Amino acid sequence: MSNAIRYEKDAKNIVHLIMDNPNGSANVMDKDFQDSFAAVTEKLVSEADSVTGVIFRSAKKTFFAGGDLNSIYKVTPEQSQEFFEMVEGLKANMRQIETLGKPVVAAINGAALGGGWEICLSAHHRVALDSDKIKVGLPEVTLGLLPGGGGVVRTVRLLGLEAAFPLLMEGKQLSPSKALKMGLMSELATDTDDLMAKAVAFIEANPQSAQPFDQKGYKMPGGKPNNPAMAQKLPIAPAMLKDKTKGCFPAPEAIMSAAVEGAQTDFETATRIESRYFTKLVTGQVSKNMIGTFWFQLNEIKAGARRPKDIEKKPVKKVGILGAGMMGAGIAWSCASKGIDVVLKDVSQESAEKGKAYSENLLKKRLSRGRTTPEKSEAILSRILPTSSAEDLKGCDLVIEAVFENRDLKAKVTQEAEAQLENSAIFASNTSTLPISGLAEASTRPANFIGLHFFSPVDKMPLVEIICGEKTSDAALAFAYDFVLQIAKTPIVVNDSRGFFTSRVFGTFLNEGVAMLGEGVPASSIENAGLLAGMPVGPLAVADEVSLELTAKIRNQTIKDMEAEGKAYTPHPAEAVIDRMLSIERAGRVAGGGFYNYPQGGKKKLFSELKDMFGDENEMPLKDIKERLLFIQAVETARCFEENVLTSVRDANIGSIFGIGFAAWSGGALQYINQYGLPEFVARANELADQYGERFTPPALLVEMAEKGETFKD
Repeated sequence: MSNAIRYEKDAKNIVHLIMDNPNGSANVMDKDFQDSFAAVTEKLVSEADSVTGVIFRSAKKTFFAGGDLNSIYKVTPEQSQEFFEMVEGLKANMRQIETLGKPVVAAINGAALGGGWEICLSAHHRVALDSDKIKVGLPEVTLGLLPGGGGVVRTVRLLGLEAAFPLLMEGKQLSPSKALKMGLMSELATDTDDLMAKAVAFIEANPQSAQPFDQKGYKMPGGKPNNPAMAQKLPIAPAMLKDKTKGCFPAPEAIMSAAVEGAQTDFETATRIESRYFTKLVTGQVSKNMIGTFWFQLNEIKAGARRPKDIEKKPVKKVGILGAGMMGAGIAWSCASKGIDVVLKDVSQESAEKGKAYSENLLKKRLSRGRTTPEKSEAILSRILPTSSAEDLKGCDLVIEAVFENRDLKAKVTQEAEAQLENSAIFASNTSTLPISGLAEASTRPANFIGLHFFSPVDKMPLVEIICGEKTSDAALAFAYDFVLQIAKTPIVVNDSRGFFTSRVFGTFLNEGVAMLGEGVPASSIENAGLLAGMPVGPLAVADEVSLELTAKIRNQTIKDMEAEGKAYTPHPAEAVIDRMLSIERAGRVAGGGFYNYPQGGKKKLFSELKDMFGDENEMPLKDIKERLLFIQAVETARCFEENVLTSVRDANIGSIFGIGFAAWSGGALQYINQYGLPEFVARANELADQYGERFTPPALLVEMAEKGETFKD
């Protein structure tokens, strides 16, 4: 018998089912667990007469990590029936224990997520250690799945449809105290001894026990779907969901369907409905895309996949930030909130103080929402020293330059800072477009010079793009990589080039949307197509946020640099549109209006004169608009790979989603090509090139890979 679950009966005839995965540091629903679960269930049923109760426990630091994603990722459509039967078998064992008539308790000592929380939900009583570090919940939707171990059915029956929807469709993770308030946790314990004492006490006080929904007279909270009050609300829910997902994500729709359909049936039928939807999602392409990127590739990045090996880890203790504007202030917050001392320098003390005020305002919001304490807030603020003096940078082991995109200014602040630093200190530029190797020419230590490209707003955006210049050392890269993880952000590593990876690809999205406007495609069609393709914001709205003036400045700087390098510059069709907008002083949101108007206190609206300026008679097929926006980014990402700007598929996928907002359902820009099929992608790219411009021509690398039957993988 597999030993993933130990069956131990104590002196009080309480059976302890102790989960202890022999294959790893966390419990997961792998084959060993399934075999063990079947065996202990059979044993428990056979000994039921002599059993007073059951306690689910964990021998690991966490309670249970969830499903076995390695196995789930490999399930093919041809294996659907086999997978469905396996899921049904696992749930049948849970149901047998749940309906044994004996009290069942989950003693939760650590995180219980996904399948782990579903085990807890199958218990009659749930006790957890009272710690905000512990999280419970059903995050399957974030990987394109639904809770397939009874999580949908039990959550709906315990809370009702209305309260269950946000937990299931948003994958919310709760602290034990929050779960207690919602009625999903029964009680909290102070320590492991108290945890076990409370579990035993419940069993002794309830010799016969059952779930609320298995007891006579049970009524679903809020009513079943045919309840008049619920029947009034439900028809609106699918429309609201569609508005949120734009039809790109099948998992939330499957969750809603399984929840509503299951709420109208008996328990066994409801779980079977859940299993069918679960199987369909597991064997579908979107879950493969999302699991591959958001689980495997993201975890590889966090584990240091691109960090140079055999270099000692050195945590950053003191960081200097040059420039206290929006970016510098956000970086200061990110560092100070993670325990790092910060010197926030600007040209004047007043400007530096304004930069610190950014953190003060963030903390005020958190205090008002009960997410921090006055003591913690004060500790964070005390770590930020606003200054106008370069001498205060002494002792910094890292300095991040976040001044305007001006090469001369960046050179000046680099030299000013380096004069105060130890030789071992690392200097990083937060530039979003200027090549790092060129900026490093102002440094006396180019081996210690690196790019750290943060994204705005820094406090919300999870990505940092690390850019290696020609002379950047492995030691500097390792230090930067560790720093990004230290401030709880996600690092990707790229090589030097104009615009690097993210800005370069991001620019193609913005420009393609603007170009279509110039072709007479209605602005509303462009914006809606962007959303329907899975982008979080339409390209015209993005252009306004970036500022059309800044876009023009970057283009002019690029022309100047390329002329200096003796290279020819090819204008993009979007440039004429941007120049025309600037000619009528429509420079973007900060300037008061661009492609959109921004009424005070109201919703933004598309600028009504766009139709007269650019026309709206071009009835381009929706498929073409969507694919132009996605293909142009994917083609440029493939070019970055071909040019060795990108050297990792995982960095391309995670960077495109976390940094640019590339369609998350696709798993990222290179996975979009994989799932489209490389030969099909190349053929379609050539079609788009013939119709809309050479910029869609697939790079030689892509054509070669398609011919060889290869895909993008690390």
